[in-house]
Amino acid sequence: MIEHDPRHERRALLTLAAVQFCHIVDFMIMMPLGPSLIAALGIGMHQFGILVAAYSFSAGISCLLAATFIDRFERRALLRLLFLLFGLATLGCALAPDFATLLAMRILAGAFGGVLGALVQTMVADLVPFARRGAANGLIMSAFSLATIAGIPFSLLLANQWGWRAPFMFIALLVLLLLLAALRLIPELRQHMRKEEENRLLADLFAVLADANLRRAQLFSATLIFSGFMVIPWITLYAVGNVGITMHEIPLIYLVGGAATLVSARLIGRWADRFGKQRVFYATALACILPLLLLTHTGAAPLWLWLVCTTLFFVLISGRMIPAMALVASAPPPPLRGTFMAVNSSAQLLANALAATCSGFIVTQSASGALIGFGTAGWLAVGLNLLAMLLAARLMLHEERQ
Repeated sequence: MIEHDPRHERRALLTLAAVQFCHIVDFMIMMPLGPSLIAALGIGMHQFGILVAAYSFSAGISCLLAATFIDRFERRALLRLLFLLFGLATLGCALAPDFATLLAMRILAGAFGGVLGALVQTMVADLVPFARRGAANGLIMSAFSLATIAGIPFSLLLANQWGWRAPFMFIALLVLLLLLAALRLIPELRQHMRKEEENRLLADLFAVLADANLRRAQLFSATLIFSGFMVIPWITLYAVGNVGITMHEIPLIYLVGGAATLVSARLIGRWADRFGKQRVFYATALACILPLLLLTHTGAAPLWLWLVCTTLFFVLISGRMIPAMALVASAPPPPLRGTFMAVNSSAQLLANALAATCSGFIVTQSASGALIGFGTAGWLAVGLNLLAMLLAARLMLHEERQ
């Protein structure tokens, strides 16, 4: 463990949180940009679904491959290289002249962004002692809420003012500023390089893949992600084409929903510790059915009513993941936990991509711009949500297997 001044530790953690913020905004911004991209590039719904899925497919595969090399290099140098390549790929998105080039750049951004996410979590464990690691992870996780509350609304304001390319230029500029300034606040991290065990790495990977309960835990978390992303990529298109929300009002969806999630996530986490992870998961997953159906079946409506639907959706779709991930993390024995979580992250990302691809075949757009089939996607999401509840009942935690 690196010993240094707590002030330096906090600066390093804030820098890592800023890295997380950049690649989370880069991933999330594609979905609300749907109407602008479809109009500007002359693409269809299926092609837009592929653009959304490409990032996750690429990130999922790269995370799995990263397990074979991530511990062979000094952490800060690897972070700088990956972040530079991620920034160049994002700049490539901003400059893409057509669908094919944009798709290629999204694949590259996903490959580098996916490994960045895994590397940041690894560096937190290297930098911070176990006694303070919970608070450190909380700081890093706040990047997601900040991306939802500030990053996405601001990016959409840029897009409304200067076009769909502006958000990617904004992210690329942030990457450049961090590379020039903030990343120097992270110390060198090379102590892990003396403990490399290549053969053990493969043995752990095969052990995770061979364990039926761990495969079930991966299927459980992937099913939850799949159910959410049957709906999430199309929210903006449905809001504009069916509900009657304007593009200038879209940032409010993410601002209000993100602010509510920032509060609700802490409450749900406390309830999970107090009343039991499985019980709170069942409660939030069951409650999630209502906003899933409201969101996918609401017709023309005023802005305030749509904000109620979307905010409930964001609170509960993310809220069920809090106790769910606590259950998933408790499934493997401690010696296999790191390898299992890396494989599980890859499974979630691939489920994300598959869901966006599959729903792209179900949801179509009429000549007037209205979405057709979104209600069907909603019912499928409900079915997958119920399947996840059944899988949770069969999940065995490590303590129960001893």
